[in-house]
Amino acid sequence: MAVQGLSKDEKWPRAHTLFDNGTSNADFALLGIPAHKTSLSATSAHLTPAAVREALSRYSTFAESINSDLRTISMTDLGDIESPDFVEGEERVASFAADLLKKHKLLVALGGDNSITYSLARGLWKDLQNVGVITFDAHHDLRDGESNGSPIWRLIQAGLPGKNIVQIGIADFANSAEYADRAKEHGVTVITRAHMRSATMSEVISQALDVAGLGGREIYVDVDVDVCDRSVAPACPASLPGGISADELRHGVRLIASDKRVRALDITEIDASIDADDQRTVRLAALLVLEAAAGLASR
Repeated sequence: MAVQGLSKDEKWPRAHTLFDNGTSNADFALLGIPAHKTSLSATSAHLTPAAVREALSRYSTFAESINSDLRTISMTDLGDIESPDFVEGEERVASFAADLLKKHKLLVALGGDNSITYSLARGLWKDLQNVGVITFDAHHDLRDGESNGSPIWRLIQAGLPGKNIVQIGIADFANSAEYADRAKEHGVTVITRAHMRSATMSEVISQALDVAGLGGREIYVDVDVDVCDRSVAPACPASLPGGISADELRHGVRLIASDKRVRALDITEIDASIDADDQRTVRLAALLVLEAAAGLASR
């Protein structure tokens, strides 16, 4: 899907043209999981996958800084999983995901809210003991219950060792002491927003990969865009002033996706219906899709 009224130039291919529909063994697969019904706050995040796909048409296929054209890798769009909420919906997501890693080098899922991290990761790996998880998130997502605030806790309960988890960008005044203690108790590695002020993104990603990918473990990456500063992510209901920049997140996603241990990545917590008039949050999400693909192309 392309934005209407854009110019056409055969020598300037647009990113939405990269995707075939349903190619069985493409290197890169895009998947929409429009979950939103168990969110802690009301959200129309189910509108976001379509909005991100449309926004892809605003960008080209070429990353000049690394001289990489994404037309060199095969990319496919698997469409959306219908009704992914609640127990039945989560089972539908898990069932759909069961064989995807056998077919694709990197899967990128478009949320939807952050609850998809649980259902997708659980479907991709039957045994979570030897899986690593890295989150970009202002929040721990270790709450009790079943919501967009609990996917990491639910994965731990399902067998994911806390020592295999790294959380990047955890913010002050975005979590409780109780859930911070839960992270410590289970051995989760926490890289706070404050720590990131004195470390480069390359250093942060290197540390995260070393921990989550220890021993060659395959890695799932959760990109909750509310890790960003509210000025660049106004469509994320829980984004805070003082989060990381759009450029930092783009750089981090490209770096992390360049590691072959990273097999799946989600982009979550954007409500396209409340974005700024210039669609800055949705456009950032589209660029994150392309940064993940650029990382894959550089492997």
